[in-house]
Amino acid sequence: MRKFLLLVSGFVLVSSLVWAQGRTITGKVTASEDGSPLPGVNVLVKGTTTGTVTDANGNYSVNLAEGTTLVFSFIGYVSQEVEVGARNTVDVVLEADVKQLSEVVVTGYGSQLKQDLTGNIAQVKAKDIEFMPVPTVDAALQGKAAGVYVNSQSGKLGQAVSVRVRGNSSISAGNQPLYVVDGIPITAANLSGYGGATNSLIDLNPNDIESIEVLKDASAGAIYGARASNGVVLITTKKGKAGKTTVNFNYQTGFSESTKRVDFLNSQQYAELLLEGAAYTDNAFGVPTNDPSSDTQFAKDLMNYYSYNQWETNPNNTYEWQDVVFQKGALQQADIQMNGGNESTKFYLSGQYLKQEGIIIGNDIERITARLNLDHKASEWLSLGLNMNFARTYNRRLPDDNAFSNPLQSVALMPMTPNVIPAGEPGAGLPAGTPPGDPNIPLYYNPQITVDYAKYTAESFRNFSNGYATIKLAPGLTFQSMFGLDVLNQVEEGYFQTQTVRNQTRASKGLGSNRTQTVVNWNTNNYFNYVKNIGGKHDINATVGMEYQQSDNRGNFVEGLQFPSDSYQKIASAAVISGGSSSQTQFRFLSYFARANYKFANKYLFSVSARSDGSSRFGENNRYGFFPAVSGGWVMTEESFLSDSRYVSFLKLRASYGLVGNSEIGNFPQLALFGAAPYGGAGGQAPVQIGNPNLQWETSKQLDVGVDFGFFNNRLTGELDYYNRQSENLLLNVNIPSSTGFNSVVKNIGSLENKGVELVLNGQILVGEFKWNASFNIARNRGKVTDINGQVIEGGVSNMNRVMEGQNVGVFFSVEYAGVDPANGDALFVRNTTNPDGTIDRSTVPNSQYNAAQRVVVGDPNPEFIGGFTNNFSYKGFDLSIFFNGVFGNDINIHGMGQYSIANMRFEDNQTSDQMNRWRQPGDVTNVPQVRYYFGNGWQRSSRYIVDGSFIRLRTVNLGYTLPKKWLAPIKLTSARVYVSGQNLLTFTDYPLWDPEVNADSFDSNISKGNDFYTPPQPRTILVGVNIGF
Repeated sequence: MRKFLLLVSGFVLVSSLVWAQGRTITGKVTASEDGSPLPGVNVLVKGTTTGTVTDANGNYSVNLAEGTTLVFSFIGYVSQEVEVGARNTVDVVLEADVKQLSEVVVTGYGSQLKQDLTGNIAQVKAKDIEFMPVPTVDAALQGKAAGVYVNSQSGKLGQAVSVRVRGNSSISAGNQPLYVVDGIPITAANLSGYGGATNSLIDLNPNDIESIEVLKDASAGAIYGARASNGVVLITTKKGKAGKTTVNFNYQTGFSESTKRVDFLNSQQYAELLLEGAAYTDNAFGVPTNDPSSDTQFAKDLMNYYSYNQWETNPNNTYEWQDVVFQKGALQQADIQMNGGNESTKFYLSGQYLKQEGIIIGNDIERITARLNLDHKASEWLSLGLNMNFARTYNRRLPDDNAFSNPLQSVALMPMTPNVIPAGEPGAGLPAGTPPGDPNIPLYYNPQITVDYAKYTAESFRNFSNGYATIKLAPGLTFQSMFGLDVLNQVEEGYFQTQTVRNQTRASKGLGSNRTQTVVNWNTNNYFNYVKNIGGKHDINATVGMEYQQSDNRGNFVEGLQFPSDSYQKIASAAVISGGSSSQTQFRFLSYFARANYKFANKYLFSVSARSDGSSRFGENNRYGFFPAVSGGWVMTEESFLSDSRYVSFLKLRASYGLVGNSEIGNFPQLALFGAAPYGGAGGQAPVQIGNPNLQWETSKQLDVGVDFGFFNNRLTGELDYYNRQSENLLLNVNIPSSTGFNSVVKNIGSLENKGVELVLNGQILVGEFKWNASFNIARNRGKVTDINGQVIEGGVSNMNRVMEGQNVGVFFSVEYAGVDPANGDALFVRNTTNPDGTIDRSTVPNSQYNAAQRVVVGDPNPEFIGGFTNNFSYKGFDLSIFFNGVFGNDINIHGMGQYSIANMRFEDNQTSDQMNRWRQPGDVTNVPQVRYYFGNGWQRSSRYIVDGSFIRLRTVNLGYTLPKKWLAPIKLTSARVYVSGQNLLTFTDYPLWDPEVNADSFDSNISKGNDFYTPPQPRTILVGVNIGF
């Protein structure tokens, strides 16, 4: 906020200076909250027009007679009168006027004071995310904005992050919010063809950000019309400030490691369970366990073979595969920022270098960014600006979770298998399974071979740029024209050497690939803005304009085989071009928008907005959509009955209602499409999609009712909101008669709803030399599918996620697990069939009758509550920030890994240590069924594998010390701070695997959330840093 106030102060007209006879008084004016100098403070001799203003360093000098009083005043701070007396130096500390101070909030095509808002906009400031050990902007939002659920999904670097604003708004279309950087919508889609979805926001340096606003309700978002159903994230980058050029340099270094290890069986425990299960199988077939053909002997032979014949002589040797998979990854980051200028031209220049190793072997990222923001006042009527951001990001990627080459899947390998080939064996010292060693060892493919002898990289070059011109046409009337360009070029290269042939069967002489994606996204918006105050009581702010966006995406892919050697890894060296393709796609938007805000006497607020969007993505009969919104507010503390309250500082009631849309459906669902259909070596074509000229937008109608409040001179502030969002015309594939030649067509038929409550509290708990500020937010959302035309939509691990009427999107639908029969160790399942009288049969069936049990809703991956709690402390030069966030009431499906490694030794996969609690004899009471090797007992999809995913996480801790300025003056520094920071330091959860903040990338979709399939955990990061200014 102070940055805005400093900017405003530059336009304050200071009255003519009248120098009185007498002494010269000097001094410095600083801010109470952090001791920083305040430029532009008015310093007047009381009762006269004599005065001055403080300079860029907060210093002032004024002549006055003895016995006079100085008055210090500055926008947003409490004015202070000081008796000069006989002093020649008068230093003053100004306190922020929390009752007067009101933050400026970006609203889209403009800004407003927060106290004048009638919609719901969550704001995250630069200081809340600056120099955090996270590479992307969306991850930095976790727990910072009420009602915004951020799930990092995986500990892999560069992976996509799931963001939901007030729940799911769609089943098949996009659910991610629209991202707008400095007024320009950017490309945020996944462009990768390998290893799960990537995060396009990684090309944006979080330390360049001044503020992030999340438009959550329809009133705030309707100005973005057809793309606001999932919320809008407005990102504003830093600007230059008039005054002396300042340089800030920050360097931080540290490491990341896994937040948790899962306990697996050691070699002795593994052999005990495997032989116990084999004995059961032998007994079932009447085969003596000592028979050479018995399963018991087979199991012993397996353990001996896969241990390079070591198990018989050293049965207790255990090799911890997690030690091979996880690593302590180094992190280093350097940032430099410069800003300055004069009243005519201001600049902000920054650069960053980031290099980070992942917590999983074979995963790292390197990013270089540079930004230049220029603002120039060419004349009293013309202002110009240019923002440019360049980024190069290099990411060594991992395969998707559901792949044997996923390093974390190595935990399923036998614990007696050495990680490297033992001495005396062919290939000794190489990773187990590497030729010339036995390629059939270990039990499954050893992912370390891929790490050592293959790579898959994604390198992107990104340019965000936009320029603007603002013209003052008349008092209060301006016109702004902006043109923006987002160019993203991504190249993915892969090469698998001959050593990986067990996993890549075509790599016997090398397998290489090259994939390129180029997205050129350009945008122009042009709008008028009118601001007028009438009679001192009527304030009008109106905006009207248009916007055009076009996005072109071109892709090429080529694959080659038969390389001369592994020294040649480019496609040009391949003897055989084994595959190739190319693609091109495009979408366009043409939009017209308008908004008007009216305020009467600072207490009655009214806003109306509308947007008309036309898109190439929809049918010719419904190409345009209209999205209006209306809202109002009442500032009750401006009324006479509250204006003098000692306790209530601010109280505003507000309500809004509006319509927004969702256009993230792909580019051609409305068209009848043809595709290539070669036959007999000749080219040909055939229809591949039936068209729907009536296809239209998904729409969301949203009601929001809220109250903003402040108590005790705004020492305690907050907001409370209730919302109800009804999403209609959802796009779904509808089955059609096969006589048409097609199976389905996309239609608008579905609907769902989200209702919820959000609470935000901010408190200045202690003020003075020791300061303590706290912020708390919590939100509850309940979603429900109200209509899908009777369809069955499933997905996720083992198709356990389902969309069904009356339930949230993607609930877990499976057989209900009933535990273990104490008499015989059988897994039991609840029948859940319907009796003739309509009641539910809750009797149980044994493992052998699993198919007699009916599937029911057994869990929900969507959280019921999300929240965050931040505490900031400062004392003299010390500062401490502690941030917790929590997710409550969600479930996670672990059947992907569970059917192999939490399955009481169904096969030879290593098991989690809790499987030692299996049933062994009649009378045992346990939840783990009897071990039955190759028979299986309770491994089927059921609620046994649906677990609680709730957690509270100590997300970040930052401790710093700012050196006194008197220490820095001799070495020409203006500021210096040293700090230590930690992320994901503690997690409080009952989740049994690595991390509850998870979703397997192999299955990720709108309906497939909350699945874990050997998915890497979040990193625990610790770093130290230094920040200096000069």
